[in-house]
Amino acid sequence: MANHKSALKRIRQNEARRLRNRYYHKTARTAMKVLRNEEDKAAATEQLPKVIALLDKLAKKNIIHKNKAANLKSKLTKHVNKLA
Repeated sequence: MANHKSALKRIRQNEARRLRNRYYHKTARTAMKVLRNEEDKAAATEQLPKVIALLDKLAKKNIIHKNKAANLKSKLTKHVNKLA
């Protein structure tokens, strides 16, 4: 176990960030799942910008890689455009 004050603080900070990142990641995954399961094109078109903004924020905070965010946005956009 850490003995230095700075090391103890670092452990506390890392744990807080880990939990925060996990929350953001799970929220984004749930939003994407809801969008993928959407059958109505109008509702999906309305949800898409919100999900894209969420992915952009995650990429900006380095929670997910920027290329992964781009790939997910592309797939979701294709899915929404394919809906009848």
